[in-house]
Amino acid sequence: MQTIGILSGDIVGSRAIDDKQALRDALDLTLARVRESFGGVGMRYRGDAFQIAIPDGADVMRAAVLIRASLLEHSPSRRQPWDARVSASLGGSEMPTEGNFTDADGPAFVRSGQGLDDLSRNDQRLGLFLSQEQREIDLLIRFVDDIVGQWSHNAAEVVRLSLTTSLTQSELAIRLERSQPTINRRLTAARWSLVKDFLTFMRQRLESLA
Repeated sequence: MQTIGILSGDIVGSRAIDDKQALRDALDLTLARVRESFGGVGMRYRGDAFQIAIPDGADVMRAAVLIRASLLEHSPSRRQPWDARVSASLGGSEMPTEGNFTDADGPAFVRSGQGLDDLSRNDQRLGLFLSQEQREIDLLIRFVDDIVGQWSHNAAEVVRLSLTTSLTQSELAIRLERSQPTINRRLTAARWSLVKDFLTFMRQRLESLA
């Protein structure tokens, strides 16, 4: 039995968002990116909520950051950010298929869902909920959660591309039709070097816990 990752989430402040169709399109695109990058299987429900499983549980935090970056990238303005609470967990389970996802169950699914309820009761938008408490990990996640929450849509765009491609800064500049110094400024503003180190650390730590 493999160790899979589960991500449950919902859009922050969705009731105040006027263009519900654009929001749903952005969320569908976000979930498609998780499917493409991590082999994810999942669904959107109630319009603004979602759950998705990925086959390699050690990548669950990278997938969580991708979800938030993708949504923030499509925000209509900095004053109206589209963001999500994302509760991650992992555990031993059979990887569900698209056909049987609604019937998928297990401790990781339960912890992820309960974790989302916990996040909704405070200001935190990113959490990892494991079978045993990991206080040092929780503290690191709170720092990264704060960093991600300050991304502009431009910063989120270059982070999303950095997460899903191997493009250099020069290649990102060509793709986005911007100068290389502009790309560098956006990555610096996103604290990308710190976030990248955090994701590398988390993958190593979660591999050791699996």
